[in-house]
Amino acid sequence: MLTRFLLLIGLLLFVEIYSYQAFRTVIKTKWILQAYLVISALIVVYVTYYIFQFDRKVGQTPQSLFTLGLLLVVLLPKLVITIFMFGEDVYRLFSGSINYFIKNDNRTTFLASRRKFVSQIGLGLAAVPFLSLIYGVTIGKYNFKVIKQNIFFPDLPDAFDGFTITHISDIHSGSFDDSEKINYAMDLINEQKSDILLFTGDIVNAKADEMHPWIETFNRLEKPAFGKFSVLGNHDYGAYLDWDSEAEKAENFVAIKDLHRQIDFKLLLNENIKIKKDNDEIALIGVENWGKHFGSFGDIDKASEGVSNSDFKVLMSHDPSHWEEIVKNHEKNIQLTLSGHTHGMQFGIEIPGWFKWSLAQYMYKQWAGLYENVGRYIYVNRGFGFHAYPGRVGIMPEITVIRLKKGQNVA
Repeated sequence: MLTRFLLLIGLLLFVEIYSYQAFRTVIKTKWILQAYLVISALIVVYVTYYIFQFDRKVGQTPQSLFTLGLLLVVLLPKLVITIFMFGEDVYRLFSGSINYFIKNDNRTTFLASRRKFVSQIGLGLAAVPFLSLIYGVTIGKYNFKVIKQNIFFPDLPDAFDGFTITHISDIHSGSFDDSEKINYAMDLINEQKSDILLFTGDIVNAKADEMHPWIETFNRLEKPAFGKFSVLGNHDYGAYLDWDSEAEKAENFVAIKDLHRQIDFKLLLNENIKIKKDNDEIALIGVENWGKHFGSFGDIDKASEGVSNSDFKVLMSHDPSHWEEIVKNHEKNIQLTLSGHTHGMQFGIEIPGWFKWSLAQYMYKQWAGLYENVGRYIYVNRGFGFHAYPGRVGIMPEITVIRLKKGQNVA
């Protein structure tokens, strides 16, 4: 623990020193430089203090959200500056070594002066993450996007051709701080007029009482003709907090499961239900959380009992690693899986239909949008809420509307 703390302090000092060099090269007004140093020092003290004040019995709070947001808003732009300044120092050292040792130019200063334009470029580029992160915590976190996706299946029952699913995931109600924006999102969901509404887990960050102020709001969600169904996510088990007793943790878990009833969702716990339309039916399967990096409570075999290989199946499973590790090759031939969990890291670059990138892709093979493997599909929702970093940059909160179509998918 001490080693990690010292490494963190060393990194912060390294970044602060190089950032200051850039400002000093470009800005010559003494009082501005002094103000910069004072503000930087105050931020470091504030962030360090609240890191040590974090209580794992309490978990995420508005204060911890603000602290992490402040740290990222300040640190990431300075990292950009540091990369440029450090790169220039490598060049200065290399150039100075050639002049001194090879050309024997003893009259030349070993290290050339810093070039102002390099610092200007570093500061200019640092403005991009700075302004992006500011946007993320002020606007991006509630910039809900409705994403519509048609998926074709040759074995879809005829009656379900055109059947629509509204899919949300990762509510994280403990992070909300704007009732007007959440009510707006409820209106967006209701406007879709889908046949069924599905929620794939993480109703809270850790504690059931985080959802209590929002129960009335989420009860505004209209019940579609074929119902509202949900499953649990990794945060719903209270595993990220220190509890006074196992009994307290178990009581919280029971309360979290009951939240789904309170907002009129049928919680599926390793079970399935048949959705009937006209003379046809599909199987809706819901598993508890199964995660490659988290305790796996999901049991796909138990959840699909009574479901045949020939049935058309929609699986709700919070973590997309479940699909990658087990579901996509499962003998029950599960045609469509709906997941969430990754949030797209709440930070990335996305140009719909052309390009998407996020650090999430280095941890999850399926991290946002639609993926296919020999006719079996998974759709990973980018998440409704936010966690840890109180914002979203590039990867916006998502309300997915999936339309099931009978036929072959067109490449």
